[in-house]
Amino acid sequence: MATDLSSALPAALGGTDPAPAGRIRAGTPAFLRTARAMFVAGFATFSMLYCMQPLMPHLSHEFGLSAGVASGVVSVATGALALTLIPVSVLADRYGRTAIMNASIFLSALFTLLAAWTDSFGQLLLLRTLMGVAAAGLPAVAMAYLAEEMEPASLGGAIGLYIAGNALGGMCGRFFMALMTEWVSWRVGVGLLGALGLLAALEFWRCLPPSRFFSPGRLTPRAVLGALRGHFSDAGLPWLFAVAFLLMGAFVSLYNYLGYRLAQAPYGLSPGQIGLVFLLYVVGMWSSTWGGRMADRFGRRTVLWRMVLLTGAGLLLTLFGPLPLVMAGVGLFTFGFFASHAVASSWVGRRALKARGLASALYLTAYYLGSSLVGSATGPVWTHHGWSGMVGVLGAILALSLVAGLKLRRLAPLPSGG
Repeated sequence: MATDLSSALPAALGGTDPAPAGRIRAGTPAFLRTARAMFVAGFATFSMLYCMQPLMPHLSHEFGLSAGVASGVVSVATGALALTLIPVSVLADRYGRTAIMNASIFLSALFTLLAAWTDSFGQLLLLRTLMGVAAAGLPAVAMAYLAEEMEPASLGGAIGLYIAGNALGGMCGRFFMALMTEWVSWRVGVGLLGALGLLAALEFWRCLPPSRFFSPGRLTPRAVLGALRGHFSDAGLPWLFAVAFLLMGAFVSLYNYLGYRLAQAPYGLSPGQIGLVFLLYVVGMWSSTWGGRMADRFGRRTVLWRMVLLTGAGLLLTLFGPLPLVMAGVGLFTFGFFASHAVASSWVGRRALKARGLASALYLTAYYLGSSLVGSATGPVWTHHGWSGMVGVLGAILALSLVAGLKLRRLAPLPSGG
């Protein structure tokens, strides 16, 4: 998607992008090693980040919490991640991308392991916050690494594979935790996911090729502010940031409170049965890579707004009562969301000709702030207005996303294709 701040400010101060020669090309051994490392890292990080989501009804019961308060177990982690992205990008400029990513996965696993031994909701929130801070190192740098190391024609597919790993991790972490809650204990599940994270950190360190286009440097506040002004004065980047915030907020809100709906009449599903819903993330695995390829082939302007429309169609389907229709709607919503994210995230890297790392961090900050802020803010909507109220609010959020997508559709392309 974009490089981290290590490449950002040299470009912002007048430097140019490195020549494409020598970059990683799809189908080569280097591409396969990179894809494997990123897939494993994304899988582990996002399984740990979102594993608590299916526990929200259980935590509400165990600690006497409302749905909105229980959502903090997800929101504090994603909020801490969002606020840490830009500082971590600055560290990556000084110490290198691969070092930051390795530390991120290891520390995320460590804090997840410690969360298995908490005895209060407050302690759990603290460790989840620390986990979010640590986890920021992967998304802050991973897309930046890919954008600089991959040749442009292979970038969409490479980012699609990384997002597919995120999707699979999110799916498996949620599903695994739902099963552990019903069969054994959520604490056992958290401990096992932490151990998995440690193994993933080892595999990532072993497989990832070194960064060949990284130039260490120090950033000044003046340079950062100049790069910020450049991005927010661009005709397209602010709209892409808005798409990230809105779509992710809607997506997390739907999955946050769907479990409460399915646990009630007329469905009355158990935690393990509700966990099966998260298997629909496999749809996201496929659609993220498909969306990246479609964007490379037909253009991001053509694909993005159509995927937002598809997401909205899935949301409307969830209004129907029969469970198969609800699940079909969630599946369609998931498909459209991940395809949209793959298109928008890769577009940022093409649109930001300078300070790409900062553009990447801003996109992801908006993305995870949407998860944290919208994901918690919609809790009272569920409590007071039920699922029809949720669909109304999320539909309005998706309508704003569509407006942004149509604005981007009419955007004049840059010479780089952005």
